[in-house]
Amino acid sequence: MRSRYRLRSYVLLLSFLSLSFLSLGQWWKKTEEAEKERSKGMLLLTSEVQIEATNAINQLYNFKFPEAEREFNYLKVKHPDHPLPDFLLGLVQWWKMVPNTQNEVYDDRLLEYMDRSISKAEKIWDDTENPEAAFFMAAAYGFKGRLHAERKHWARATLAAKSALKYLEYSREFADFSPELMFGDGLYNYYYHFIKQNFKLLRPVLWLFPKANKQQGIEQLEKVSYQAFYTRTEARYFLLQIYAMENMSEKSYELAKYTHQNYPDNPFFERYHARSAFMLGKLDEAMEVSKSILSKIDNHQVGYEGVSGRYASYILGYYQLYIFRNPAEAKIYFQKCMDFSIQTGSLESGYYWASVLGLARIAYQEGDYDVAVDHCKEVMDKADKKTSQYTDAKKLLSEAKKARRKKK
Repeated sequence: MRSRYRLRSYVLLLSFLSLSFLSLGQWWKKTEEAEKERSKGMLLLTSEVQIEATNAINQLYNFKFPEAEREFNYLKVKHPDHPLPDFLLGLVQWWKMVPNTQNEVYDDRLLEYMDRSISKAEKIWDDTENPEAAFFMAAAYGFKGRLHAERKHWARATLAAKSALKYLEYSREFADFSPELMFGDGLYNYYYHFIKQNFKLLRPVLWLFPKANKQQGIEQLEKVSYQAFYTRTEARYFLLQIYAMENMSEKSYELAKYTHQNYPDNPFFERYHARSAFMLGKLDEAMEVSKSILSKIDNHQVGYEGVSGRYASYILGYYQLYIFRNPAEAKIYFQKCMDFSIQTGSLESGYYWASVLGLARIAYQEGDYDVAVDHCKEVMDKADKKTSQYTDAKKLLSEAKKARRKKK
């Protein structure tokens, strides 16, 4: 009796498990179908790939490059014919040069990865006209254009920009599928007007391109910055610079602080945090972040170098001279700013001339009028006559000469 009862129990259990596995199989099949429908056949929108890429992307923007490259190469093994892994590996090369874009060490690798991404995307586009392929071609050509523009290779930059725009047009109608596809559109809408206003020599080239809407561009990048997955942080990188150029100080500060908190070892975000806090008069915060930058430079932390040091040392020198009235400390920081400027070939930067002027003021206060005169002349010889540094140096030069005559 017991054995018969036990047998019946086993049969019921097996039946239940069979039904469970059958239901599970059906559920999994439905889930896969739903995922395909949701992603529209695009790897960009596939949850599995996004989950796999999340940690690597965070490592990238936090300047942990070997860890990011390892993950992206693993993604490349899984998807050897897709443009995404090569594009992300190219992005790593770009961020290696972001702290100082004059660094040409990574140029060839960046171009190589972007060309591979374009080649793979072209094949997908030719076979299926998948809008995702158009996105990668637009983005990869866009990065090539950025690099050529940095190197002042204007003909190459223009050709790359035209190619990027061509594929941007193809992907634009699919922007509702993913905010990733809106990223290029936002950049184009803003920078069309930025180039028109700031680069007179390039204005004739703009007739080759369609008209753009500057405010729409900012709004599109803002939408990408909180809705996209792959291009979210890239959008924030551009918005930080756009907010600064458009005098949106509060927005610049909030975004810089947020990105720095998310990626504490990213020198670009940290120096923008220091800069924006300084611009808004947040003394304690600006000093704390600036000291952190100089400490990381001293410790040879990846990505921390002279450009970030120039920002940080000037901010600290300014506070020491004009707020704390401590000329001895100010002199140390202003000299550091000048050294960092020389190191990075940034003798035309405002921070450099403001530091020279700061040293001139300290020399004047200390009665060292010859040094004060020399510093003032240096500013007036090389700084733009429209700047406040030039005007202040001219005034101080006159006062220093008078004081020197009286001393004699």
